[in-house]
Amino acid sequence: MNVLVTGGYGFIGSFVAERFHKEGHQVYIIDNLTSGRKKNVNVPHKFYELSVEDERCEEIFQSIKPDIVIHLAAQVDVSVSMREPRQDAQTNILGLVNMLECAHKYGVSKFLFASSAAVYGPNEQVPLNERMKTEPVSPYGINKLLGEVYCGKWNDIYKLPTLAFRFANVYGPRQGTIGEGGVVSIYMQRMMEGRGLDIFGDGEQTRDFIYVEDIVDGIYRGAISDATGVYNLSTNTETSLNELIGILEQLEPIQDVNYKEERAGDIYRSSLDNTLVKKDLDWLPLYSVQEGMEKTFAWFRENHSSKPASIAATADKSGYTGWFPVIRPYAENLLAFAVLFMISQYGSKWSISADIDFKLVYIILLGIVYGARQSILSSVLASGLFFYEALSNGRDWQTLLYDPEALFIFAIYLFFGMVVGFVSDKHKRESVSIHNELAAEKERYLFLSHIYKDTRKIKEELQRQLIGSKDSIGRIYTITRKLESFESEEVITASIDVLENLLDTRHISIYSVNETNHMRLLVQSKNNGFTLPKTIRLDEHPYFRDAIESKTMFVNKTMTPEVPMYITPVIHNQQVIALVSLHEPSFESLNMNYENMLKVSVDMISSSLARAFQYEGATRQHRYIDDLPVLNESAFRQILRAREEAYRMHGSDYTLLNLVEEGRNLSDLAHLVDSVKRDSDYLGMINGQPVLLLSNANHEEALLVINRLHHHSISANVVQEEIAYA
Repeated sequence: MNVLVTGGYGFIGSFVAERFHKEGHQVYIIDNLTSGRKKNVNVPHKFYELSVEDERCEEIFQSIKPDIVIHLAAQVDVSVSMREPRQDAQTNILGLVNMLECAHKYGVSKFLFASSAAVYGPNEQVPLNERMKTEPVSPYGINKLLGEVYCGKWNDIYKLPTLAFRFANVYGPRQGTIGEGGVVSIYMQRMMEGRGLDIFGDGEQTRDFIYVEDIVDGIYRGAISDATGVYNLSTNTETSLNELIGILEQLEPIQDVNYKEERAGDIYRSSLDNTLVKKDLDWLPLYSVQEGMEKTFAWFRENHSSKPASIAATADKSGYTGWFPVIRPYAENLLAFAVLFMISQYGSKWSISADIDFKLVYIILLGIVYGARQSILSSVLASGLFFYEALSNGRDWQTLLYDPEALFIFAIYLFFGMVVGFVSDKHKRESVSIHNELAAEKERYLFLSHIYKDTRKIKEELQRQLIGSKDSIGRIYTITRKLESFESEEVITASIDVLENLLDTRHISIYSVNETNHMRLLVQSKNNGFTLPKTIRLDEHPYFRDAIESKTMFVNKTMTPEVPMYITPVIHNQQVIALVSLHEPSFESLNMNYENMLKVSVDMISSSLARAFQYEGATRQHRYIDDLPVLNESAFRQILRAREEAYRMHGSDYTLLNLVEEGRNLSDLAHLVDSVKRDSDYLGMINGQPVLLLSNANHEEALLVINRLHHHSISANVVQEEIAYA
């Protein structure tokens, strides 16, 4: 499935992305990188740098058509929500509504929303359950509660399945020092820096700390379930800050613990009831606080880095870059005026012969380059220079102020300064506007090009699958058609090959099941180092008995060594007749898709065996001699060929024993042998002589059977291979 994770580079989002990739889903991430970091996610995914309230998110939905949306993008700092409630609402409400509308419009099958324990407010009647009154006291909690309402209404109005989880205090690797669970990361960061820890109050205030991987497991189970509505996701356990300090002290010596005055508004006790989520999603938190803290501390220790050596240098640099652009125009204006002054003082003859008013040139150039502010300033400076030159030439300043020619020159300078500055500013504003529009269009072009490439990639992949579907179907058909035999032995032999190809493994075994306490190995994968006992006692291996009695798949969730990872029963007529075991699968295979593939494969095997048994029952009179448990030569040789194929493909031993009747008729011999042989052995005729086929038995093991037959006065010896195929 296509899974879209908003805020996927954040603390919880990165773990969610990794989990869904591990389960075999295609992951897409929307994140504006405000607090998330790209390095948090190392699994294959597709990233879009956008805010969730951005209208362009619709183009992403239109392109990838997500099946599931995990909405984790949010403003998570309660203090920020108090200072800037508009900013909190923009992300936590407008962003959510945008995602809900896109999900509804483009047919998302499940929408998950990350809510918070903050919706309950200062209610210390612990543990808090989903039916209790909600009284949030911060804009953050208010918006989370409103988000739950939005999700519920989109479910009611548009039939969009929505599921909201109220998280307890989440902690774990990659967590920052803000948000509701930040006390753990704050403490660990301080420990890394050798600083003391602050506790506001007596330290007996409690929180419900839950490890991030437990949160992610709940999210995954919720995504693949039919559950909707609101659930607490918590450990239902209170841990005091003093207990937390005690756990941390076991990991690293703490410099100092400072108890300070209790902060107004802090909740003293907090714990969420997780009864409902355990019941509906079959979910349990796997990590204790001790285990979670150990894993989190190990990550902080490995990823801790010191602050920059010189913060002052950084500040100086930022200050320099701040003021220099402001004073640069004035500095260059003064520099240009200094040049003008030098020309007027030392190049007067040259300037007169050139017949150029350099003061006017100076005003026009400054106006063109810097606009009205510098052009007016240059007009004032040029006028001052003109006044200075006149005084230097013996003019009286009082008469100069009444000189029409001088006043006209002053007006010309001011006029050109204002006009050129105005035109320049207008041109610059238009240029900036055009530049901004061009940049916006370029950004949109790049974004749409990005979306187009994604869409084209998906289209090409679909085309490739469509074009290659004949080969794919042909491959599956080639694999599964081996089960079309009407001989049960051939079906059993082919089953290993089918399972190996479909599940891409060489660690498969099939044991026969009967009413005794023993199971007999029928066939196993041919793999160096992969050896299994040929007989298993059920009372020594209870997990096999559990699979038989429950008639359901056994999964080795505890990863117990020497125990198969999956054990699946083969059922015929409501009875378990065999067990298919998968040993040592790859780590990537431990997911629901793999389990489903195994179930489907074993169901095909069961159906094929049922058909084979039905055929063998219908043709019994043509397969057996005089209704005796003795196969005629044609049927016996067909089974013999199946055993030979199992030996060639999978190394499954078999031995043929030639039986000497010694005066007995075939009926007496058949009944005596039938009481000695196993269910997987066959008695038949070759060249008119009775022969016993021992499945999964080498010559040494055949000697034991020969001795048992001897006790029944039946002589037997190993048949030479060339005689059997004569």
